[in-house]
Amino acid sequence: MGTRESLVIVGGGQAGAWAAKTLRQQGFDGRLTLVGAEAHPPYERPPLSKQLLLGQSEIEAAYVFPPQSYEDWGVELRLHTTVESLAPTRSRIVFGDKEEMPYDKLLLATGGRPCKLQLTGAELPNVFYLRSVNDALALRKALTAPARVLVLGGGWIGLEVAAAARKLGAAVTVVEAASRLCARAAPPEVSKLLLELHCSHEVDIRLNTTVTALEGHGRVERAQLSDGQTLDITAVVIGVGIVPVTDLAEAAGLAVDNGIVANSNLQTSIASIYAAGDVANFRDSYGRRTRLESWDNAQRQGIAAGKAMLGQTIAMDRYPWFWSDQYGQNVQMVGSVIESEDRVELPATNASRIILYLRGAQVTGAVGINAGRDIRLIKRQLESGPPIDAYAIAKSGLPLQEAIKI
Repeated sequence: MGTRESLVIVGGGQAGAWAAKTLRQQGFDGRLTLVGAEAHPPYERPPLSKQLLLGQSEIEAAYVFPPQSYEDWGVELRLHTTVESLAPTRSRIVFGDKEEMPYDKLLLATGGRPCKLQLTGAELPNVFYLRSVNDALALRKALTAPARVLVLGGGWIGLEVAAAARKLGAAVTVVEAASRLCARAAPPEVSKLLLELHCSHEVDIRLNTTVTALEGHGRVERAQLSDGQTLDITAVVIGVGIVPVTDLAEAAGLAVDNGIVANSNLQTSIASIYAAGDVANFRDSYGRRTRLESWDNAQRQGIAAGKAMLGQTIAMDRYPWFWSDQYGQNVQMVGSVIESEDRVELPATNASRIILYLRGAQVTGAVGINAGRDIRLIKRQLESGPPIDAYAIAKSGLPLQEAIKI
């Protein structure tokens, strides 16, 4: 692409930032614009429920790249800016003030927004969702003792908020509609571990339970539960998942189905438009459709989208990686652990624990507790190494770093 070309990225998060950097690294020397709805330059979201929420860091530590980097790279940042619509037949984006910007290729990295509960009292003050820096800063003030916090949703975000609130001295109740924690994303043995971990830190876990109403005068004060009980509370955090932000894509006529539909090259149904990150429903190298919500995927797809926009052929690997920190415990998952047919737990060493998940004789994923180094090794083996013999490794009794060489 030459200097007359103009590329635009809509979405000021992890995927958008990495796409911008990649485009410059790969030699694109035309006009490059990144449009973000928030006033902050692109930042990472994991700290929102960890260090930032605990007051252990401020927003600057979460920036994907130092703000000066974009100027150094010749990237035009348009922050606190709303894109109202797309005009793909004219290759234009339209801002809220009706200004138009032309593009030759466009990347939509619009991410997701929290699922909103249609719940009586959900509009009361001190009812929070957690998706942005401003959300985290507002919530942090509501979590310190003697707060009584109700967390709706026993998924990863809900549990990380619960852990942070306990560390800040709040009393915490987690209400989860399913029969176990993190049921959509984690296998039963991990759900059991998480339950034991939170109970050991005096979190009140209510499974198979929902909230029927929130009540209060001027702010939330009580929650009515489906089992007929009433909880006295000072704050509520609703963490029941996100939905992909597809409004612009859908209105512009792009194919949308649980995200913006993209091919294995992250190209949408309109050839000049690409999608990456939480919003992209892409086809992986094995032909399966998937949409991933993780820091790792956002970064990888941002890099891949930048290359794809320059005409390079890419291949998205099928081994997603995810981590969560709770009460000083690090939980990591790589690959597919939900649809496994068998599992093999390796001998525990110190405080670490590793479980390998299999389909047939093939290892498809792993879970590690305080075993980051081993999970990184497993990920490398899954992606490019020889097949992992889970039974031989378990039988050897050796540390994974040695046993995997057998």
